[in-house]
Amino acid sequence: MRAICSNFFTSAALLNESKPSPFPLLHAFDHQPRTRLVFGVNSVERVGDLARELGATKVLLATDPGIVAAGHADRVRRILESSNLKVAFFDQVRENPTTRCVENCLEIARAAQVDTIIGLGGGSAMDTAKGCNFILTNGGCIQDYWGAGKAKQPMLPLIAIPTTAGTGSECQSYALIADEQTHQKMACGDPKAAARIAILDPALTVSQPKPVTAHTGIDAIAHAVETAVTTKRNPLSLMYSHEAFKLLVPSLPRVLRDPTDIEARGRMLLGAAFAGMAIENSMLGAAHAAANPLTAHYDVVHGEAVGVMLPWIVRFNGQDPAARQAYAELASAPEIACAGDGHELALEALIARLESLLNAAQIVRSLTDCDVQRSMIPLMAEEAAKQWTAGFNPRPIQAKDFVALYEAAFESRGNGDAPGVC
Repeated sequence: MRAICSNFFTSAALLNESKPSPFPLLHAFDHQPRTRLVFGVNSVERVGDLARELGATKVLLATDPGIVAAGHADRVRRILESSNLKVAFFDQVRENPTTRCVENCLEIARAAQVDTIIGLGGGSAMDTAKGCNFILTNGGCIQDYWGAGKAKQPMLPLIAIPTTAGTGSECQSYALIADEQTHQKMACGDPKAAARIAILDPALTVSQPKPVTAHTGIDAIAHAVETAVTTKRNPLSLMYSHEAFKLLVPSLPRVLRDPTDIEARGRMLLGAAFAGMAIENSMLGAAHAAANPLTAHYDVVHGEAVGVMLPWIVRFNGQDPAARQAYAELASAPEIACAGDGHELALEALIARLESLLNAAQIVRSLTDCDVQRSMIPLMAEEAAKQWTAGFNPRPIQAKDFVALYEAAFESRGNGDAPGVC
């Protein structure tokens, strides 16, 4: 009879006390839920009442031109105003927001003397809202908050309303802001920066262009994969990683085939939020570290940059027995494979499924297709090794390892369909 698939609570290694698992599940953690999740179709209609529950009277609504064009921003503004709230409007959020973007948002927030902030859109809108909140309440510049726990004063209540199923920023206390001059991405985190409320309305994600659905979906899947193996993983983060993976893996192909599939949209949105919770509790790894230089130097879309590197990172990490077991148990969650049949087989099945998802999303499979210059590999490798997420990778990774991984990504075009276009 086929072995029963294991998960992180019931793996054979855990049950067999004579053979301790190489996978240290019982890492200590300190979890304090900070964000209230409000999920459901048309749940955005509650934003006015929810804002008033937080004591709001003057609200900053931070969003981007695409969300304005889709009509979501005007809808949210009308709902807020119908609740007798004054609304200041910043609609110039940029993808991969910079210090200048945050400063421009800050000017509007200061002028309006807001007491509550709402980030409406993808991760960039929510990160801009958080960045603005840091400076508005604590002064200085965003560089002062690079790192963790550097905000000394209370911060304004934040409501996050994602319109993409990707970053999970709505469930994180970090803002990722790029320095306008150096392009260095700064992770600025503080528990006070986390959203008080996240409104997860699947109907808001239907208007996404197909490439955005694809890129953000791959990013969310990468979050589930990376958080499941980091050195900070723990029982709580694994619960979120595995549940996110179970929701995301079957749902991404569905929304790519039928963008109006509201059930699949809801599963993607919830999966992305759960993956965000996993990040909050276990951080990310080398795939995101390798992706950032590609975005900084060549403007490769973040989800695409993560996607092109992800299978190579999984194979690299899979040489470590503990990481291989973690990947095998992740693959068991949506029944891609059965960890009880062998961790090596499960690892290969996981990589194959990831490649299938990348192909379905039309993610490029070679750095050549992104017009990356091979001569840039040494510089990008040095930068990748210095990324903060590299420090949480389950297998120690250095610049020379990133050189080999970038080289491999130049040669490969993956399996299956032809690659997409950057």
